[in-house]
Formats: sequence, C-alpha cells, structure tokens
Amino acid sequence: MLKLDHLAIIAPSLEVGADYVRDALGIDMPKGGKHPQMGTHNLLLRLGGDVFLEVIAVDPEAERPKRRRWFGLDDPEAVQAAWDEGRRLRAWVARTSDFASVLARHGDLLGRQEKVSRGDREWLFAVADDGSLPCGGVAPSVMDWGARGTPAPSMPDFGFRLKSFQIEHPEADRVRELYADLEIIDPPKVIKAKSFRYTAEMETPRGIAIIG
Repeated sequence: MLKLDHLAIIAPSLEVGADYVRDALGIDMPKGGKHPQMGTHNLLLRLGGDVFLEVIAVDPEAERPKRRRWFGLDDPEAVQAAWDEGRRLRAWVARTSDFASVLARHGDLLGRQEKVSRGDREWLFAVADDGSLPCGGVAPSVMDWGARGTPAPSMPDFGFRLKSFQIEHPEADRVRELYADLEIIDPPKVIKAKSFRYTAEMETPRGIAIIG
C-alpha cells in the first residue's frame, strides 16, 4: 500500500519557491540538500509526525544529470507556465515498504526504479524515462526510504501541520478509481472541478493558510 510522504512545490528556482512559501505560510523554509543524481536541490518543512512539504528546483550549480530530471524539471517553460498560472503545489509523493511489488504492478504508470541520495541518505524513487510526473501529476510519485524511514521526525518542528489535502479534477470518478487501484491509504480528497489543481490547508503559528 501507498501512504502520503510529502507534498512538492515545483519551482522555477529555489529562491522563487522560498518567497512563495514565506508569503503563504510566514516562514523561511529550512534548506534540505542536493540530489546529485537528479541535479536538483530542495527546501523542507515538517508538517507533523511523518509528513513534510518540499520545494524542489533545478540546482544551477549541479552538473547536468545523465538522465532526465524528476518532477518534470527538464521542461523549464512548463514549470514557469504552471507557476504563472498559480499552480505551485503540483505533485505529491507516496511511500511504500514494498517498492518492487508496486513497480511490478504499476511500473508503466509510475516509472522505473532509481537510487537517489541527499547527503548521507539514500532511497529508491520511481521516475519515468522522460522525467514527467505520473499521469501529469494526478498520480503520486512513489518512493521507498529503506530501513532508515522518513526523515520527517528528525526535522525541526516549527508548529506547522497539514490539515487537509485535496485534488480538483474534471474527471473526479476516474481519479478516485486510480487511487483505489494504487491502494493509497487516505488519498487526497477528490473534488470535481473544471480544471486540475491541488490545494493543501495548513495549520500555522499565525493561523490557517492554504497553498496550491
């Protein structure tokens, strides 16, 4: 089964992403680190016991990776266009402890296994050959942290909590069927709407805030 691990803001740059979170949530997100296999870097914010928020962007100081970057980041025009449209929270990642079985069933959708690292951590992550998001971002990316588990409990706790997470989509029933087929525990709430977007409601030290 799959369970929400973290939410991902896909930003044109880490600085732009940091500015958005500062305005929306009132915090300067702590630095995460660099992903040498993907040529990216991130910021991380704990949202409770085992969930966190990530801002991810291309690392301009990194060597270009041998493969296409994850989260669709090798298409800067599309990243910028979505950002300008106000769609910043564009992906989420689900974790599993049975990575091989998940990919055996859903590899055509989720991508192929890659070993990724940040600092002294290594984990498995499914990435499509072209680096695109599964189902354009409707489906989660999937990962396995391995024996060490999620780093969320070791992150500083600034009092932010995820209250709700939802997806708006024109084909709501098909999205619900997809999540059921993937065996996702507590998937995002699915709401029928004219266009596709995610929103997340956060409890913050200064009150309730929404990102999307």
